[in-house]
Amino acid sequence: MEAEGIVPLNNRIFDPKMANHSIDIYYYHMSPPSRATLLLIRALGLKHNIKIVDIPNKGQMTSEFLKINPLHTIPVINDGEFIVYDSHVIMKYLVNQYAKDDSLYPKDPKKEAVVDQRLYFEASYLFPRFIAYFMPTLFGGQPPNEEAHKKLEEAFQHMDNFLKNQNWFAGTNMTIADFSLFSPFSTVVACDVFDFTNYQNLWQWYQRAKSAMSGFGYDEIEQEGANAFGGYYKSKIKDLS
Repeated sequence: MEAEGIVPLNNRIFDPKMANHSIDIYYYHMSPPSRATLLLIRALGLKHNIKIVDIPNKGQMTSEFLKINPLHTIPVINDGEFIVYDSHVIMKYLVNQYAKDDSLYPKDPKKEAVVDQRLYFEASYLFPRFIAYFMPTLFGGQPPNEEAHKKLEEAFQHMDNFLKNQNWFAGTNMTIADFSLFSPFSTVVACDVFDFTNYQNLWQWYQRAKSAMSGFGYDEIEQEGANAFGGYYKSKIKDLS
């Protein structure tokens, strides 16, 4: 039985014109934005080629990659020589270009605005706080910062509030906002450094989203990447003890 608000895989939204067309995605498994984008590509049923960017060895700084994205960020897609970077922009583009309906990114101005609000929350509020908390430990050998921990927890409180009386971040249906927020959140969960007991709306959404994304490659994309990040973070914490 199909769960309420979940976009069915491949049927209503799959566009037949993609049958002989393939999109390149430049990707790294520990990158939450990369995983969010790949999950959406899978959800849309689009043929794709995964091109791994060797982030640990600065693959994003090579001259070849900089020709594709001078900002040296991932993910990036190449859709028939049309290059798009920034996961939020990529997801909007893919839905607008290939989805057969607007359920994942509504065309109604008010509904669209709510989705955009959540995307910009992830881009300008959640993810910068995610970076501020985890990166100094991962790449600077610094112990976790209590103030950064509190700021990231503030983001979770906002997320929990967004979900009051609704199943998904932008209303009654799953949208690209859920994809965008899901990957960083699942990464935090894998690191085992926050207690989500007091964020029941958020935790229930997380379980709901995991179930919804199980048909899009959740285990091999999202869980594998989140666990890799979490394992690396835990090893750094162990080194500090």
